[in-house]
Amino acid sequence: MMISASVFVLVAVVLCVLAVGAVLAITHVAMSGSAAVERDGLYRGTRAPVWSLPDSTGQQRRSPPERPLQLILFTDHSLKWFPSVATGVRELMAGSGAPDILILLRNRSEVAEPVLHRLGLAGAPVVTGSPSLYGRYNVRVTPFAILVDSAGLVRASSLVNYDWQIHKLHRLARIPLAGPGRPAERGLLRRRASAAGV
Repeated sequence: MMISASVFVLVAVVLCVLAVGAVLAITHVAMSGSAAVERDGLYRGTRAPVWSLPDSTGQQRRSPPERPLQLILFTDHSLKWFPSVATGVRELMAGSGAPDILILLRNRSEVAEPVLHRLGLAGAPVVTGSPSLYGRYNVRVTPFAILVDSAGLVRASSLVNYDWQIHKLHRLARIPLAGPGRPAERGLLRRRASAAGV
């Protein structure tokens, strides 16, 4: 009797370990590689999440914006590893016709804002979001940029590693969306970045 109980427990443990291993393997495959990253974000022309949250100074920020365009940069203190992205955002902020720019954190962070200020992004409001808000935007990997228009439609969406990508997204966002009856457009930059191995 004792032997059969021990065998049962051993078999159950082995099956549990195999099940956990299978789940982890499937998750790793689904979340890795350029094909998985290419599916991140929202398609051009789709509706973006609607929200209103206070920034780090207590001022209420909202999306969609009142201005024609809003650039939401999904990042945190890890942006220090992508100084070119910070340069692109600073250049966009200083240019004429700049969109409403804000930085959306996944979680509350005491170190993110000081790092962002050191990168020259003190002029961009920092808003603490949540993992579920990131999920609604389908953003897993950062830094990620999404441009939304005042109608709440996504105008451009891509993982960003360099300043030229920020400028390219801004130009793409100003191109009119597809007419009625045509499917939503996928971000052109995303395909080009994928082809270039970015």
